[in-house]
Amino acid sequence: MLEKYGHGGDLLTAAELYGNENSRFLDFSANINPLGPPPEVLQLLQNSLSSIIAYPDPGHRRLKRLLADSLGTDSSWLTVGNGAAESMALLLLALTPRTVGIVEPCFSEYRQLSEQFGAEVLSVYGTIEQGYRADVDMISGLLEKVELLFLGQPNNPNGIQYSLADLRLLAQKAESCGTYLAVDEAFIDFIPEAERNSLLPELEQYRHTILIRSMTKFYAIPGLRLGFTIAHPELAAAMTGKQVTWSVNGLALLAGEACLTSGHDYEKRTRTLIISERAKLRQGLLKLGCEIPPGEANFLLCGLPSPWSAEKMQTLLGRSGILVRSCAMYPGLGKGHIRVAVKNAADCSRLLQRMGEIIAEETGDRIGMREGGVRNE
Repeated sequence: MLEKYGHGGDLLTAAELYGNENSRFLDFSANINPLGPPPEVLQLLQNSLSSIIAYPDPGHRRLKRLLADSLGTDSSWLTVGNGAAESMALLLLALTPRTVGIVEPCFSEYRQLSEQFGAEVLSVYGTIEQGYRADVDMISGLLEKVELLFLGQPNNPNGIQYSLADLRLLAQKAESCGTYLAVDEAFIDFIPEAERNSLLPELEQYRHTILIRSMTKFYAIPGLRLGFTIAHPELAAAMTGKQVTWSVNGLALLAGEACLTSGHDYEKRTRTLIISERAKLRQGLLKLGCEIPPGEANFLLCGLPSPWSAEKMQTLLGRSGILVRSCAMYPGLGKGHIRVAVKNAADCSRLLQRMGEIIAEETGDRIGMREGGVRNE
């Protein structure tokens, strides 16, 4: 199985399974900006290698000031982490919840981290009719039973947002229950600002709501790891109090600062590319017989045509040097679900072409066997 460690983007495991060198893989299993990092970030990192002789700022002060200016908040509301995963871990360490709620299917770290820190995990399920979005009344009911609830916005792996009205209802419910609501906005930067449903502008009204964001996906720096949370200053301070000193390295902090000062052209080009290529990729997958929820992020959840399994398609694509994410292990999904990142036009065309060839080859083999032919090995 490619997801040996529970996530996509594992090139070493792919090399072990499929025998290719890492650089030869076309990786649709990790949802990273296909433009790569902003040029300013790469230049700054090259010019700053000598800074590794100094300790990074344990208070992340310059990055927090830039984030606060960008988000329209105060730096006391911010906690910077070694990726969004550390931000989630710090939240769990600060709150020590006995029960955690999740909305399946969802990012596997919600359950994994919660159980790792000793919490019981309760869940509700999205429905195929709603693109694997769960009914808001079900989520509201779950808030009454847990001490912390994680909600993806847009959700991974289906890429669908909840409405602003739904988010407000859930945030208000969390206040009345005394439950904490952690809204994971790791992929929200890929959505045009006018189309984002976020409680950020009104977060001061909801003391029990936390927003979790990632800089590694949108700015294509997953190897550096950088994420942050926006939460009431008391909770932000409690999270920081649980953080290992220097968990965010100096180059990651510099890269984050460069990302936030790189200008709007990179952001605009990214969103334009994602919107255009996502639509074309979705149409191409639909033509192959797949079922695709109309996601808004930089990835698509794909239900393969029967009788294809995620394992078989992943293996055959992997042998061709193309990696996709199996979602067969996601509670609430089936054995035929994969997730594919949105990449540039040439890469998406290559994926669609190879998937089409694989499906056609397999269909031809089955027809040949039914007609008494001999399958060539």
